[in-house]
Amino acid sequence: MKIEVMKEEIRQDGRAILSSEDGFSIRMFFNNLSGKNFSGKEYRDYVRNIAFGEMGFRPGTIELYCDGKKVRTGTLPEL
Repeated sequence: MKIEVMKEEIRQDGRAILSSEDGFSIRMFFNNLSGKNFSGKEYRDYVRNIAFGEMGFRPGTIELYCDGKKVRTGTLPEL
């Protein structure tokens, strides 16, 4: 039996910053980055310390891709 694996990526400026085939972590990170899971100071701290400080993102547009197709777009704010 062949198991289909879906590759998910978060890209910025055409470059994959995060990717996974586990089926859930990349969407969770995208929601965190786009402000869906956090707001206010908690969101700003997450973006500043995690997205910019640890993951290598910068302010601007981010895109969620599933199997090479763009499915969502978000924006990381200037802080």
